[in-house]
Formats: sequence, C-alpha cells, structure tokens
Amino acid sequence: MGKKVTIRDIARLAGVSVTTVSQVLNGKGNRFSKSTREKILKLRDEYQYVPDFHARSLIMRENINTIGVLVPNVSEPFFGTFVEGVQQVARQEKLIPLIFSANRDPKLEKAYLEQMVERSIDGLIIASARMTTEMINQALINREIPYILFDRNYDQVGTRVQTDDYHGGQLAAQHLAELGHRKFLYLGVNHLTENFKQRLAGFKDSLLASHLSFNEDRDVLHTELSRQGGYKAAQAVAESGATAVFTANDDIAMGLLRGLRELKVRVPEDISVVGYDDIALDEYVYPQLTTIHQPIFDLGVGAAKILLDRIENKHQSEQVEHFPVRLIRRESTAPYHMV
Repeated sequence: MGKKVTIRDIARLAGVSVTTVSQVLNGKGNRFSKSTREKILKLRDEYQYVPDFHARSLIMRENINTIGVLVPNVSEPFFGTFVEGVQQVARQEKLIPLIFSANRDPKLEKAYLEQMVERSIDGLIIASARMTTEMINQALINREIPYILFDRNYDQVGTRVQTDDYHGGQLAAQHLAELGHRKFLYLGVNHLTENFKQRLAGFKDSLLASHLSFNEDRDVLHTELSRQGGYKAAQAVAESGATAVFTANDDIAMGLLRGLRELKVRVPEDISVVGYDDIALDEYVYPQLTTIHQPIFDLGVGAAKILLDRIENKHQSEQVEHFPVRLIRRESTAPYHMV
C-alpha cells in the first residue's frame, strides 16, 4: 500500500470488524481466538500500522485532552524550563501538549493560534507580548476553549499565572544600594512590554525612595532581548560610569558579562551586575550571576494545572495565581569601593 494504512485497512485484510482490530491492538482482545489475534498483529507489523489518535479516541470513547502551548521562543532557557513544567503535568494527567514556538513573530503567533483552534484543541497556554485578549477571543470564534495567559501579557484581562515584576525590581535596587552603590544603570529592551516596565518601575521607585539618584533619560539603556543584545551594549555600559547595572533578564546579563570581560572591565570589582529570571545557566557563567529568581518550572506546572481545571469546569470566573520572586546572590555583585 502506497498510502497511509488505516485501521479499516487492517480490518478488511484480516476479515474482521474495526472494533475487533481496535480491541486486539489495545490489549483487550482476549475474547477473540488466538489465530485472529495473531493475524491482526502480523498485519500491523507487516504494514507498519500506527493508530490514528483521533480515530482511536472516537472508537475507544476515551477523553484525551490536547492542550496548546504558544511561547515566543522555546529555545530560550526561560521558556524551555516553563514548557518542562507544563509537560510534567501533561504526563501525570495524560494530556497531549502541542508546543508552538513563534520566534517572536506576531503573524506566526496568530497563524499558530488559528491552527490550534482548527485542531479542536481543548485548552491553551499563551505567552505573547503582542496578543491581546480581544485578539485571542476573535481567533477562538466564539468557541468555549479555556486559555491561560502567562508572562508578558499579564496586563490583559483573563486567567493567568504571573510573578510580581515590580517587587523584583525593588529587590535588585535594594541589594545594590545595600552594597553601597550610588551610580546605577538599567539595561532594558527596545520594546518595553508590561513585565519589563514593572521591573524598571520597581527598580527606579526603590532607589528614589532611598534618596538615591536615578533618571530614566540618563540611566536607562535599551538593547535587543538576547545575549547578543547584552554583548552589544557592553561598550555603552562601560562608558556610562555606573558601578551597578540591573538587566531586564539573565540572557542580556550573560551577553553583557562577556562584553565587559573583553573590554577588560572586571565584574564585580569594577561594576556589579544583577540579572532577572534565575535560569539554569546562571551558575555556569563567570562570575556566577546574581539575579532575581522566578519559579519558572513552577509557573509551567501552575499554568497547566489551572488550565486542566478550567477544561473540566469551563464556567469558572477568571483567576490570577501569583508566584513569589526572590534575590539570589552569587558572584557578580560586590560592595562598592571608591578608588
């Protein structure tokens, strides 16, 4: 056979019903003769038959939920860890997770969302800076598909998991101020989404509340949201005169560490660096990165559990689950010593 072999093909070749083939292949065929079972299994192996998921669900009347997970870039350590958390729940609850990585492309995000809806997905987890609740609801075409928002779009109305980015910015500022630093810099991103705005606001407000100088026009630099972005910003950071820099995330901080090292700027002796996220790589760069910890894996677990609950109870009211952040002090920050 040149085309894909179906369960109907196996049934026709074996001279039995589709139900018989299904029960034998699913280990429930003891009531059939040994010769019938052997014939079906031989045909399965001969034609390399692979069961069709949707057909199997209909025949066996199984309720196997499929969830879609849309992230900006699954290759980034942050989102990779988040997806691992989702997958843990999926394995435990026998969900089928479909992971879509849109490479930060709004058109691709929209296309993937539409494809998931077309495939009768049971629920969605969406991490997108650009996709509003209105856009999501339009794509769902009045279908009652529950979805969970995550990360950058937490300023949208809807059920979500999130952390307190404002408090994370405060923690970074308090740590650097306690170390005696007085000249600060925030290395942010070119396109400020709500979570990055909150980190900057918390950082700035904490410094000003401590009567320390911080001016956004002077003390904020912008770069790409990547390690390459941090690397490219190293020269400007070195020339700023700052003794302490808070970066929008760990990826930017890692690129910055490399760039500063190439410029012979010592971290933390000449400048202290604080990142944000606490990805696994933080302990394997030099110096090990001081950062604001987000429970990334737990966020994935929490999002999947809430989504599963909403799949089973579609008419629940909106809910927001908060996860704590905390400072992780490592080797990239040190007390300021005036030369």
